[in-house]
Amino acid sequence: MQLKIMPKKKHLSAGRVPLVLFLCQMIGALDVPLDPKLLDDLVQPPTITQQSPKDYIIDPRENIVIQCEAKGKPPPSFSWTRNGTHFDIDKDPLVTMKPGSGTLVINIITEGKAETYEGVYQCTARNERGAAISNNIVVRPSRSPLWTKERLEPITLRNGQSLVLPCRPPIGLPPAIIFWMDNSFQRLPQSERVSQGLNGDLYFSNVLPEDTREDYICYARFNHTQTIQQKQPISLKVISAKPSKERPPTFLTPEGNESLKEELRGNVLSLECIAEGLPTPIIYWIKEDGTLPVNRTFYRNFKKTLQITQVTEADSGNYQCIAKNPLGAVHHTIAVTVKAAPYWIAAPQNLVLSPGENGTLICRANGNPKPRIAWLTNGVPIEIAPDDPSRKIDGDTIIFSNVQERLSAVYQCNASNEYGYLLANAFVNVLAEPPRILTSANILYQVIANRPAFLDCAFFGSPLPAIEWFKGTKGSALHEDIYVLHDNGTLEIPVAQKDSTGTYTCVARNKLGMAKNEVHLEIKDPTRIIKQPEHAVVQRGSRVSFDCKLKHDPTLVPTVMWLKDHGELPNEERFSIDKDHLVVTDVSDDDGGTYTCTANTTLDSVSASAVLRVVAPTPTPAPIYDVPNPPFDLELTNQLDDSVQLTWTPGDDNNSPITKFIIEYEDAMHEAGVWHHQAEVSGTQTTAQLKLSPYVNYSFRVMAENNIGRSLPSEASEQYLTKAAEPDQNPTAVEGLGTEPDNLVITWKPLNGFESNGPGLQYKVSWRQKDGDDEWTSVVVANVSKYIVSGTPTFVPYLIKVQSLNDVGFAPEPAVVMGHSGEDLPMVAPGNVRVNVVNSTLAEVHWDPVPLKSIRGHLQGYRIYYWKVQSSSKRNRRHIEKKILTFQGSKTHGMLPGLQPYSHYFLNVRVVNGKGEGPASSDRGFHTPEGVPSAPSSLKIVNPTLDSLTLEWDPPSHPNGILTEYTLKYQPINSTHELGPLVDLKIPANKTRWTLKNLNFSTRYKFYFYAQTSVGSGSQITEEAITTVDEGKMAMASRQVDIATQGWFIGLMCAVALLILILLIVCFVRRNKGGKYPVKEKEDAHADPEIQPMKEDDGTFGEYSDAEDHKPLKKGSRTPSDRTVEKENSDDSLVDYGEGVNGQFNEDGSFIGQYSGKKEKEPAEGNESSEAPSPVNAMNSFV
Repeated sequence: MQLKIMPKKKHLSAGRVPLVLFLCQMIGALDVPLDPKLLDDLVQPPTITQQSPKDYIIDPRENIVIQCEAKGKPPPSFSWTRNGTHFDIDKDPLVTMKPGSGTLVINIITEGKAETYEGVYQCTARNERGAAISNNIVVRPSRSPLWTKERLEPITLRNGQSLVLPCRPPIGLPPAIIFWMDNSFQRLPQSERVSQGLNGDLYFSNVLPEDTREDYICYARFNHTQTIQQKQPISLKVISAKPSKERPPTFLTPEGNESLKEELRGNVLSLECIAEGLPTPIIYWIKEDGTLPVNRTFYRNFKKTLQITQVTEADSGNYQCIAKNPLGAVHHTIAVTVKAAPYWIAAPQNLVLSPGENGTLICRANGNPKPRIAWLTNGVPIEIAPDDPSRKIDGDTIIFSNVQERLSAVYQCNASNEYGYLLANAFVNVLAEPPRILTSANILYQVIANRPAFLDCAFFGSPLPAIEWFKGTKGSALHEDIYVLHDNGTLEIPVAQKDSTGTYTCVARNKLGMAKNEVHLEIKDPTRIIKQPEHAVVQRGSRVSFDCKLKHDPTLVPTVMWLKDHGELPNEERFSIDKDHLVVTDVSDDDGGTYTCTANTTLDSVSASAVLRVVAPTPTPAPIYDVPNPPFDLELTNQLDDSVQLTWTPGDDNNSPITKFIIEYEDAMHEAGVWHHQAEVSGTQTTAQLKLSPYVNYSFRVMAENNIGRSLPSEASEQYLTKAAEPDQNPTAVEGLGTEPDNLVITWKPLNGFESNGPGLQYKVSWRQKDGDDEWTSVVVANVSKYIVSGTPTFVPYLIKVQSLNDVGFAPEPAVVMGHSGEDLPMVAPGNVRVNVVNSTLAEVHWDPVPLKSIRGHLQGYRIYYWKVQSSSKRNRRHIEKKILTFQGSKTHGMLPGLQPYSHYFLNVRVVNGKGEGPASSDRGFHTPEGVPSAPSSLKIVNPTLDSLTLEWDPPSHPNGILTEYTLKYQPINSTHELGPLVDLKIPANKTRWTLKNLNFSTRYKFYFYAQTSVGSGSQITEEAITTVDEGKMAMASRQVDIATQGWFIGLMCAVALLILILLIVCFVRRNKGGKYPVKEKEDAHADPEIQPMKEDDGTFGEYSDAEDHKPLKKGSRTPSDRTVEKENSDDSLVDYGEGVNGQFNEDGSFIGQYSGKKEKEPAEGNESSEAPSPVNAMNSFV
């Protein structure tokens, strides 16, 4: 029989912990208690209780103490082996064993050397029931060797170069702790530029002049012997010349692009990358195909060292360090492999069996590589131990059947691999003992009503006794529908009531006998504060009273205590306490605070608080209204797994009553620094019961709000980490879409850290075909939001679900969504393609749909490819780029717009799914009928004469059929832009030139020209042209022009008159000043009398001359036939419009003489060669 408790296991409250620990030692751990008063006659095999560590490094200056303590009944004797052979301590006078113990003491202080006693020690504790053995204890003395003598040459570098100062400490035991200091024992400053590596070397990414010093000293501290060794100082001089050229980073350590790192499970993984470069590089770390573990990742040495604590096999993988500065970046990949020394999955546990019963010892361990399991009995390999017919070995399990008392023994399980071993002792103790109740008789339990009651019944027996509880002298056995029976025999009453009072009997029975014990239970009324103290605001110097009236059980005597701000009341006469009141007189500002009334009995305690606020006496100044002050004194109470009570003290409301409190929370584990809304309560409340989510590290803060606004947040409360629980929700946005014909890509929106409810968030992805009978296929993944199922049939509907889970358990069953595996190109072309030509530019296409199964994907529509292959008008074949039209959905017809008339087309139809197009249908040809042509490509008028114009044109670029004829319409335009009668003329289609005769001379005509087919007329092209002028009549018309009525002439005369008026004014002014105006003197004063500007300082002019007057006059110029000046000639010289004498001034040197009234003879009219009057003479005439 294996010693265990039959009723189902229940949890006990914190108040029962001492008892539970005792019973767990006695029974739960399958151990036999050695209380001499109760169990004096029980025997027990030895159990090792204390031993030295496996790797035991000793201080050679002190005595060697190798511990080995054990317990058993009768007390065990001890022996030792050293290096696998018996260690006879009696023969070595320096070695003694402590009395009643197996601990060895080796006296090496007075004589002897620690090195003499190096070796592997193992302790054996033995009594008549078996033998237990200790671990192999490897004893080695610590060593702190000196540095070898070496000559260190001074180092000289240029500013900006990199440097590594080697340390290379002597190999000690345990390894030394390395640090760099100067001669003054001051640690050398380190930074991103200068830092110490894991190997102790000092690395400089680039040196600076301030690095120059002669005392770079590496120290090695050996903690075990409390000694420090010093390396010879290193001298460094940095030349502060022109610094080195800036350069991208390179790694000083490790070397190359890749390296390997192996670490054991549970250790700290340390990865290091140190780079040189100018400017100083910055180091970044990433894990390829994964993320760095939260809460276990730390950066040391200015991020040059990455540390991951408590590494597991899941931390294996490629880690990449990146060194970067403005000139570039360099990468190094470290392949990490996590191995594992053996660790327990199920260590063997002691067995207490009664004769004839069965039991098992299980020894299960894991590691990397998988450990080997070896069994020993009483310290001897089980293969060579005496045969025992009651046991059978099955790998990691020993099965016992029909055991006998003489077969008690201690079994050892050894799990080992290349990285270490585990050794566990577990005894099999065959006992035959009647029940014994260990709890004292007639214990009186007193419990407050509505609270749980625990009645103890500690017991022992072999075989395991069955426990029953009875109430009263004739009551029946108590059952678990109302009561809870715990494994250790304790009876729990979850909610004790008044009628629970009475005597309870515990009965323990096995086949060897029975034992019983009585205990008594009394239920007491709870203590309550029926009148609590209330918040008060009083004026300075007045009196205040706080109430605290109790109601309690008459058999309990409460003790009332008043506190101020959680401390004692001031020892002043102003504070007085009577039965139910605290009175404070002559209140001062210091009296403000929180007053708490606490009532204690032997079974319970209650308290209530009120805040006293002291204000200045009236009259008070006009109130200042503002937002409230922040709340303070936040406190968390009633801390449960899913709720907590938050209490706070309101701040000053600043004369506007607080209307509500807003509570916010921060999750320091998942979103540190981000505050979320939690709850709102009324402004009269100062507590709130808050619902909590699992696995969240909560902090709370409170803000008060009044009619003015909202206060600043309070200080954050203490943090409260809720227990982990299984997720309560599953991922959303679950979809299943294939990206290839043979896969199904399942995606989802992952949960965030707050929603995970616990560590180890993973997703169980399940799928099966919708229309099949297959079972669900599932896989568990982590840190991804996508899973690809390969080898699926093409475009098959699948049922998909994604369920969250963590280390605690699974989320509720997720909803099932439908997806499809990947699509493939359609297999069948549309059939029965028909074309109906609607008109010359539009055709309608019909086709039969393809079978749904042949689409092999989501039908997106049908696509028509069409192209023109022959021009019917020119009868020559030429290929034209194909055009495409897509028709969505399952449509089986569509229109082709924008076709070219009188053309031959081909088309085919293809079905389209999400993967692409299927095969094309066979090409289908059709003709478009004739249409109207486009406009002629060009139209120009050539060879104008007095009465004819010749038209030339190019045919339409798109005749859209066979041209039948051209139509020409034209009409004259007179000088007022009025249109004359329209003439209509038909021209054969084979013509490209036509001459119009009998037209009016010097007349503008407008032409309209277009081509025609049998369908109708095309677009027209227009043009204008003018017949030539009759020159004889033109000349006569020119002489008949009255120049005095021309606008240009009138404007010119006005300008000349204005200029003459200005000159006269100037002369008048000079004459009034008494000066003379000799033109000759003015000519002498100026070398060039023709180009003198106006003198702005004295208001005079220089000599006037028009440069145009010296140009030769144009001959034979004419005015236009419509007697108007054309715009393009309006900017020419005035001479262009004259027909006679030149425009030069007189050459008598007199400025005034140039404007005398001299006139030239008027030219004769009617002569084609005669000239128009000079503009200058015209001015003289005007004057």
